[in-house]
Amino acid sequence: MEKEMVNVVEKTEEKEEGASMVEYVLMAALVSVVAITAITFLGQQTSKTFSRIGSDVEAANNT
Repeated sequence: MEKEMVNVVEKTEEKEEGASMVEYVLMAALVSVVAITAITFLGQQTSKTFSRIGSDVEAANNT
C-alpha cells in the first residue's frame, strides 16, 4: 500500500514538471510576441519621426 502511494506521488511530481515546462514555453512565447509588437511599433514611429525631420530640414533649406 505504501509503495503504491509513493508511485502516485512520483507520477504527480512528473506531471507537475511537465506542466512547468509548458508554462515556461507559453511565457517565452508571450514575451516574444510582446517584444516583436513593441519593436514593430517603435520602428514605425521612429521612421515617421525621421521622415518628418528630414522634410522639415529640406523645407528649411529651400527657403
